[in-house]
Amino acid sequence: MPRSVNHVASRARRKKVLKLTRGYFGARKNVWTVAKNTWEKGLQYAYRDRKAKKRNFRALWIQRINAAARIEGMSYSKLMGALHKAGIDINRKALAELAMNEPKAFKAVVDKIKK
Repeated sequence: MPRSVNHVASRARRKKVLKLTRGYFGARKNVWTVAKNTWEKGLQYAYRDRKAKKRNFRALWIQRINAAARIEGMSYSKLMGALHKAGIDINRKALAELAMNEPKAFKAVVDKIKK
């Protein structure tokens, strides 16, 4: 009896990956083994960079808060320590947003903790 191979399923599996690699350069888009490796590596990068994105944004927020705090005559660490001591729970994202777009509101927060 001849060997039975499900060509429909294997072809569909390959087509699915090749569709996901459309837009890549050269053989990465149409050669099965190269496209598969590229696609898998892309998934690894995506997983890694979802974590890195969080770190990058936190670092950006800290830099923005530090710049605004120094305009008010404080360092970042002193500001965050004073916020904690005063019991003001505001996250870095919101504080950076105030520092960038609402300087008067940021100044009000700094004045409140200076008292």
